[in-house]
Amino acid sequence: MAESVLVAQEGGVLRLTLNRPDRLNAFNEEMHLALRAGLERARDEAGVRAVLLTGAGRGFCAGQDLGDRDPRKGGDIPDLGVTLERFYNPTLRLIRALEKPVVCAVNGVAAGAGANLALACDIVLAARSARFIEAFAKIGLVPDAGGSWALPRLIGEARAKALALTAEPLAAETAADWGLIWKAVEDDALIAEAEALAARLAAGPTLGLGLTKRLIQAAATHDLDAQLDMERDLQRQAGASADYREGVVAFLEKRAPEFRGQ
Repeated sequence: MAESVLVAQEGGVLRLTLNRPDRLNAFNEEMHLALRAGLERARDEAGVRAVLLTGAGRGFCAGQDLGDRDPRKGGDIPDLGVTLERFYNPTLRLIRALEKPVVCAVNGVAAGAGANLALACDIVLAARSARFIEAFAKIGLVPDAGGSWALPRLIGEARAKALALTAEPLAAETAADWGLIWKAVEDDALIAEAEALAARLAAGPTLGLGLTKRLIQAAATHDLDAQLDMERDLQRQAGASADYREGVVAFLEKRAPEFRGQ
């Protein structure tokens, strides 16, 4: 039986590939746990300095596998809140809290929780043929996996409501134009560009990059005074790092820096 998430490390980049292509990489319990284990490895291992998340086959992720919840089979009404609390929410919190860059390469349809998983990542690239679909309205549900939090922050309330209430597909180029993702690229260039970006980030001053991620994420809930205080505190921490010293010395010596994420 194929692994539901393929895990491979090259240099400082840990690549996690959702691997249920026959189901458009829809989540079942096994895949939930495998993805979480990969993210925990990224969190715990110093040798991992960036993460690249993508999907196998023709889609990124179709969200939750509804085949496991066919009402025609009878049985108790499923508690979807338990699914969120046990599986999706811990994964989303891991991605947001991970003080290492997370690059997402959306290689095809990203629907429902699959779309919102992508939006939780730090930098999202999508193939031009990719589509983002907040599909929950089609089955009488509300956006989850952080979607109701991320969408209005990224594209504003009006567009967020329209996407969530209509469940209309959003083309990758439009998603980029709206600021929902970083950029749309040609299909055949997606993985190479995402790999190059992840490798560049992994070779960078990842301690400072992690602090930057924390700082930007905090800005949504801080007033200016709180944000200025946080900038002061994290800049003090970054300025005491070996990476800062190396960056300054390399600049003065007119050479490329060799950062170690320390």
